[in-house]
Amino acid sequence: MSDFSTTLSKVNDNYFPMIERQLIGNGVNMDEYAKSCVINAISAINNALDSKGIGWNDADLDKSNITQILLQVASLKLNAAASPREVYFQTRNVSVKKKVDGKDVTIWKKQVEMGIEGDGNDAILARYGRDVKKVGQFWLVREGDDFTYPEYTGFDVVPPTWRPKGKGEVVRVVYPIMKKDGTIEFHIAEKEDVVRNLIAHMNNNMMNETFGICADRYKATPEQRKQIAKKKSEILNQAKSAGMAALDDPELQQYISPAWTEPQSRESMIIRKMRNNVVKKIPKDFGNALVEMSYVEATDESYSEVQREIAEHANSEPIDITPPTGQPMDESETPQEQPHEEEQREMDFSDPGAGGAVSPDKW
Repeated sequence: MSDFSTTLSKVNDNYFPMIERQLIGNGVNMDEYAKSCVINAISAINNALDSKGIGWNDADLDKSNITQILLQVASLKLNAAASPREVYFQTRNVSVKKKVDGKDVTIWKKQVEMGIEGDGNDAILARYGRDVKKVGQFWLVREGDDFTYPEYTGFDVVPPTWRPKGKGEVVRVVYPIMKKDGTIEFHIAEKEDVVRNLIAHMNNNMMNETFGICADRYKATPEQRKQIAKKKSEILNQAKSAGMAALDDPELQQYISPAWTEPQSRESMIIRKMRNNVVKKIPKDFGNALVEMSYVEATDESYSEVQREIAEHANSEPIDITPPTGQPMDESETPQEQPHEEEQREMDFSDPGAGGAVSPDKW
């Protein structure tokens, strides 16, 4: 048996029992398809690590979130081996600040990150969509196509019409959804609405940006923090006013990942965001709290942003506590500033669908 096969067998043996125990403990049956999804995910993660020259046992690999990722894959039944693929994996840099001999020392580690592709969201919608019988093939409507919007009168719907001509960029995505009662719904996402996704992406990329106001945002004074927040707000408002034209603005491009701006990947990224915007707003019924939480953690950008902020700022500010007169504070109770953990994404820009923050050297 090759070293490769032996390594993957050990990884499977290590993670499978934990995943199955957690699923069963939360009332979720791990069927054969879910098991194959986990196997395919482990293989895909191995390929992502191998492409960066990282081994499963490397000291600089942070494996703390791999169990959670595989739990999401199993509960949502996302297949990394499907074509088109439903989920992808990449590495990101995680910097952990620790105090060594009274000095702040930054230790860099690699961490695996999961992303759901458009087809993965479609599979989730088909499997868990509330009263959804069938998810139709989505329409990619281009600038030169003939298209009319649907009309609604009470419960009556006049369907949209689309005559493809294959000219121009994709400007909207339409999903025909058949409900269990036989009715057809048409959900539409517009290209211009993707600017909201772009602004969220830029905001994430500027997470550690200080704009030259100070060297380290964690050491910024209250006044410097206000200046940084003001500058960030100005940039985001500029992008909002520009709309999708922000992708061609040299001043804004420094805060946008190449997967958004490069000609060969730009349209794929925009289409992916439009598809996600449609599918996410359609109600779903997961029937299980663990499955629902897995979906929220894997797809909700605002949830991820909140969790990231909590991880960064929790216990990071010293609290000034004055004890009552005559009751000196015990030294063991003195508030200590906890180490910060900041995440910086290292993206594989060869993947047109892999959006994320700029590489650490940009910060």
